[in-house]
Amino acid sequence: MSDTITVLIADDHTILRSSLASLLSLNPNFEVVGQAEDGRTAVDMALRLHPDVVLMDISMPVLNGLEATDRLKRDAPGMKVLILSAHDNVEYVNQVVRSGANGYVLKNTSPEELYTAIRTVHSGGAFFSPSLSGKFGDGGAGAMGASDSGKVAPGGSALTSREREVLQRIAEGETHQHIADGLYISVRTVDTHTNNIMKKLGLHDTASLVTYAIKNGIVILPR
Repeated sequence: MSDTITVLIADDHTILRSSLASLLSLNPNFEVVGQAEDGRTAVDMALRLHPDVVLMDISMPVLNGLEATDRLKRDAPGMKVLILSAHDNVEYVNQVVRSGANGYVLKNTSPEELYTAIRTVHSGGAFFSPSLSGKFGDGGAGAMGASDSGKVAPGGSALTSREREVLQRIAEGETHQHIADGLYISVRTVDTHTNNIMKKLGLHDTASLVTYAIKNGIVILPR
C-alpha cells in the first residue's frame, strides 16, 4: 500500500465526484481519501488529510478552484494540485499556471489520461491535456509557465485573498449578510472589503464587480 497515491476529489457536482471516486477505485494504485463540494472545504480537508494529489474542479462555489489552489500552495507548498475543467481556452490555462497548480485536465479526458495525469503530478512533473497543445503555439501545453501571457486586469493582483473571496461571493449573487454569515465576519466588515475592492479596481457598482469577476476567472460561468 506504500505505493498507493492518495487523492482528494473537489467538485460541486455530487454525481461527478462519485463517478471520479468510482473510476479511481478501479485502479489499485489510487485511494480516494476524501471528497469536497466547494473550494473552502477542499482547502480545509487537504490541509487535514494531506493527500498526495488534490483533483480540483476549476468552478466551485464559496471558493473557486483557482483561489483554493492559490491558498493551498501558500499553506502547503508541496501539495500537488491537478485542475479538472471543461474549459479549454488559453486564458483559463494561464490562470491555472499562475495559481501554482501542477496540471490541467479536461473533463472529457479518458480514464487512462487521468491516471497518467495524477501519476505525473505526484512524481513532481506538470501535466496538461495533450488536446490543449495546439492552442499554445510551438511551446505546446507542456511549456505553459515559460510563455505565460500574464493577462491580469489592472489592480487585480492587489486584491488580498479575502477580498477575492468576497468578490467571488458577490459575483455569485450572495447578499452581504449571507457573505458575512459564511465567512464569520460582520456585515460592516463585508462592506469595508467591498469598498476596498471597488477602490483598488476603480469600479463603482456591483454590476461592474460581477463583470470583472467573470472576465478575470474569479467566478467561472458554466459553458
